[in-house]
Amino acid sequence: MGTFDRFATIVKSKIHKLLNRWEDPRETLDYSYEKQMELLRQVKRSLTDVVMAKKRLELQKIQLEEKARQWEDQARRALQQNREDLARQALSRKAEMEAQAQALVSQIQELQQEQEKLQQAEAQLSAKVESFRSQKEIIKAQYSAAEASVKIGEALTGLSKEMADVGQAIERAQDKTAQMKARSAAIDELVQEGILEEPGWKDPVLRELDQLEAKEKVEKDLQRLKEELGR
Repeated sequence: MGTFDRFATIVKSKIHKLLNRWEDPRETLDYSYEKQMELLRQVKRSLTDVVMAKKRLELQKIQLEEKARQWEDQARRALQQNREDLARQALSRKAEMEAQAQALVSQIQELQQEQEKLQQAEAQLSAKVESFRSQKEIIKAQYSAAEASVKIGEALTGLSKEMADVGQAIERAQDKTAQMKARSAAIDELVQEGILEEPGWKDPVLRELDQLEAKEKVEKDLQRLKEELGR
C-alpha cells in the first residue's frame, strides 16, 4: 500500500469515528419515528380520499334513481294526455338514468374494497408505529442512563474520551436494528395497497345488444303503463 493510500485510510477511519461520536442515537430514533408517522398520515389521507369518492358516487346513484322515477311519472302523465310519443321518450330517459345508476354500482363496490384494504393497512401500521414508539422510549432511557454512567466513570477514572465504549457501540447497533426493522415492516404494509382500475373498453357488439335490451325495456314499461291506465 502506498503512502497516499495509507493516508486516505487513516483519514476515513478518523472521519468515521467522528461521525459515530457526533451521532446521537436518540435523535436517530426520533427521526425514524417521525418518518413512520408520515407514512401513517399518508395512509390516512388515502383512506379519506377513497371514502369521499365512494360517498360522491353513492350520492350520484341516488340522484340518478330519483331522476328515473321522475321520468316514469312524466311518461304516465304523457299517456294520460294521449301522447304516447312523449311517453316513449320519457321512458327512454328513464332507462338511461337506470343504466347510469347501475354502472355506478361496480365502481362503488371497488371503492368499498379499496377502503377495507386501507383500513386494514392503517390498523396494522398504527399498531407497529405504537410498538416502535414504546421501544424507542425504552431504548432512549437506557441510552441516557448508560451515557450518564459513562460520564461518571470517565470523571472518576480519568478515562480518555477517545477510547471506544463497548456498551455505547451495542446500544447504537440496537438502535439502528430497531429502526431498520420498523421501516421494513411499515413498507411491507403499504405494499398491500391496491390500485383502482379504470373502466375498460366495451365491445361494439355488446354495446349494441345493451341498446336493444334498453329499447325492449322501454317498450315493456310503456305497455305496463298503458295497462295501468286501461289503454
